[in-house]
Amino acid sequence: MPFYHKLGKIPPKRHTQFRKSDGSLYYEQLFGTVGFDGMSTNSYHEQRPTQVKEIRNQYSVAPKIAKENSIQSYRFRGFQVKPENDYLESRKTVLINSDCAIILAAPKQSTSDYFYKNTDADELIFIHKGTGKLRTMLGNLDFKYGDYLVVPRGIIYKIDFDTEDNRLFIVESKHPIYTPKRYRNWFGQLLEHSPFCERDLRQPQELETHNETGNFLIKVKKQDDIFEMVYASHPFDVVGYDGFNYPYAFSIHDFEPITGRIHQPPPVHQTFETAAFVVCSFVPRLYDYHPDSIPAPYNHSNIDSDEVLYYVDGDFMSRNDIDAGHISLHPAGIPHGPHPGATERSIGKTKTEELAVMVDTFKPLKVTEEAMKIADEDYYKSWLEH
Repeated sequence: MPFYHKLGKIPPKRHTQFRKSDGSLYYEQLFGTVGFDGMSTNSYHEQRPTQVKEIRNQYSVAPKIAKENSIQSYRFRGFQVKPENDYLESRKTVLINSDCAIILAAPKQSTSDYFYKNTDADELIFIHKGTGKLRTMLGNLDFKYGDYLVVPRGIIYKIDFDTEDNRLFIVESKHPIYTPKRYRNWFGQLLEHSPFCERDLRQPQELETHNETGNFLIKVKKQDDIFEMVYASHPFDVVGYDGFNYPYAFSIHDFEPITGRIHQPPPVHQTFETAAFVVCSFVPRLYDYHPDSIPAPYNHSNIDSDEVLYYVDGDFMSRNDIDAGHISLHPAGIPHGPHPGATERSIGKTKTEELAVMVDTFKPLKVTEEAMKIADEDYYKSWLEH
C-alpha cells in the first residue's frame, strides 16, 4: 500500500476550476478503486480522457486449463518458456484460479506501437532478468533485477526494455494488492518491526506529459478478452496528480529478513497481501542460532492454501535439483517439506543466499496447458528415499 504522493501541477482544491495559460480547463479524472471506498488518485489531463475513436479487434487471452483439480505436486522449468517479441504475446499463464493468475513472460521487445491497460486485475511484475523503464500515465519507474513493479488495475502503461534478454514473473490479482496489515499502524504507516519501510518504496518521479491528438492504440484487457481501442489523444497527457493510487516499485533486495533462534514460519517473509493470497520474499539471511536448531524448514501440511515458490537465485537448501526459474507447486491437502538429505545437510549451516518469491493462494490453482509444456510430472516422487 503506497502512501500519499503528489506529482506535477494540481489545483489547491480538488473538483474546482484548474485552467491552462490560455484560459481553458484541464480535465480532472478520479482514478479510484473499490467503488469510492478504496485508494484513489485525482489526475488532470490536457485532453478529455474519454475520446474513443474506434474499437477494432476483440480476442480471447483466456488460458486453456489442463487440470481443473489436482493433488499432484509439480515442478515447472520456467526458463523453458520461449522468448517472444511482443510483450502481451510473451505472457504465458501457468497457474490460475478465480482470484489470481500466475504468469511467466520472456519479452524481447518493448511495447512500441501500443499501450496496455488491464481492467481485470492489479499486476505484480517481478523482474528476474532485464532492465528498463515502466512508462505509465501517472509517471515512469526505472526497473532492474529483483524489482517488484506494482501496477494497479486501470493504469495505462508501456514497458521499455534495454535488451532482448528479459524474464518476468507476474501475478495478476482480482483483489487490490496491499502491504501486510500487521506491519502497519492504524494510520497505515509501516511499523518498526516491518521488514521494509516507506523509504524502500519507489514512487514515480518522472511525469511524461504529451499533448497530442491522433490515433493511439490501447490494448485493454477485460474479462480475459483483449479489446483494441483507438483513442483520439495521447493517454500520457497528465500534467499532475495526487492521491494513493499509482504504480510503484520495491526491490526484493531491500527486504530485511526476520530471523530467530529457531526456524521461523513462512509469514515472516510476507511482502504483499490481498484478500485471497499472499506474496512472500525469501532473501539471503542468517540461519537460526539455537545450538540445536535445524535450519531446514519442518514438514508442514498445506490444508488451506496452495503454495507456489518461484526460485530466483542462490542456494535452495531445502530442495534437490532446483535451478533459477523453476516453480514448485505444492497443492492444499498434502504435506510437504525438505527433500531427502536436506534436513541433515542444513545442520551447522549459518546462512543462506537463496532468493525466491512465494505465492500462497487460499483457493486451489488450476494447471494450464502452458504449464504442462514445462512440467516435471515426476516431481511428486522426489521425496521418496532411494
